[in-house]
Amino acid sequence: MALVCLAAAPAAPRRFDFGPGPAAEGRVKVTPDTAYSKETGYGFDLATKPSQLDWGVTGAQPFFFSIALPEGNYRVTAGLGDSVGGCVTTIKAESRRLMIERAATAAGERKTAVFAVNIRNFRLPPPPRNAPGGDQVRLNDREQGALHWDDKLTLEFGDSRPCLDSLDIEDAPGIPTVFIAGDSTVTDQPGEPTTSWGQMFTRFFTPDVAIANHAESGETLKSFITGLRLDKILSQMKKGDYLFMQFGHNDMKQNWPQTYVEPFTTHKQYLKAFIAEARRRGAIPVLVTPMQRRNFDGLKIRNTLGDFPESVRQTAKEENVPLIDLTAMSIAFYEALGPEKSPLAFSGGRDATHHSAYGAYELAKCVVEGVRANKLDLARYIVPDYKPFDPAHPDPPEAFDVPASPRRSNLPPRGN
Repeated sequence: MALVCLAAAPAAPRRFDFGPGPAAEGRVKVTPDTAYSKETGYGFDLATKPSQLDWGVTGAQPFFFSIALPEGNYRVTAGLGDSVGGCVTTIKAESRRLMIERAATAAGERKTAVFAVNIRNFRLPPPPRNAPGGDQVRLNDREQGALHWDDKLTLEFGDSRPCLDSLDIEDAPGIPTVFIAGDSTVTDQPGEPTTSWGQMFTRFFTPDVAIANHAESGETLKSFITGLRLDKILSQMKKGDYLFMQFGHNDMKQNWPQTYVEPFTTHKQYLKAFIAEARRRGAIPVLVTPMQRRNFDGLKIRNTLGDFPESVRQTAKEENVPLIDLTAMSIAFYEALGPEKSPLAFSGGRDATHHSAYGAYELAKCVVEGVRANKLDLARYIVPDYKPFDPAHPDPPEAFDVPASPRRSNLPPRGN
């Protein structure tokens, strides 16, 4: 039988020029009509088309630009600004991860925004013959078509007048990665209005560290193992990385017998297994207690998590692992807002478990405070404009102005 050799698809370019004139040397010219395709591996995506400016492009509505890339960490540099008008640009990556918040430029001013982003696909190195395991993460129906499980980097540019002039993408394999394992209160929620702290956490770190949020709705410690999600994290983990773990909301459900754990026995044992796997690879495990639900008894939050936060606290002490007590900080946050204002921190104002963009932003700041309090080396990568945060004195909801992403009911098929 003859051996047929298939030529590899050419690598997508990494340097783009969005101005109306000829592209600078070494850059690829992009016009508003450049739509993403598999053949080119780059272009405006999700049926969005910006308008041409003197220096670059803008949009009355957010626009998306995608580049086909292998999974890994990348450092992205976006050139922002316009010659004739002021610009305000907010950049999100993949599934609504906040990367750059309201970067402002005056007319005639250019500014670069630099951030690190982690991208991944659902594939795993296949196990050896006859060994247990699998060659891909067991995604659920909600994840089909999700932007954080495909073979490209997708960037969203929005705000009052986003202005994109140029884009440069470079490999960043050596920077530390913060892997996050958890459930729906942590995951990259695909659509408005629900948002989780893992999507806002990225905004508070410099381009010298990447955040890889592997949390997913409905997950538990057990299902994170059986669904090969932990295997996916471990397949990419290197010495000096971090593993943040926040579980409990689903693990406590006794009506889910296949994944239920008892707080002071099996719950601890599963947490310790995650800790051991991270340590075996030279990574730093960090335990995060689950945030409380919005369940008021008068002016105080009622505990709906049973003994699970205490189980996490005890495990952290027994294993000498850094602990971020998001349970305690979330209680302080909700009670500071009170029964009347606290719905503004939750999805749609009605949900008692999942958060709005404002609530997720404040909880992400709580986690950043936990990084600082534990004196983790990760703290040196916190952005310079971060201000110390006290959850008992949160930012006023009416002052929150991170723009919402457009609702997307028809996402492209996974892998396209």
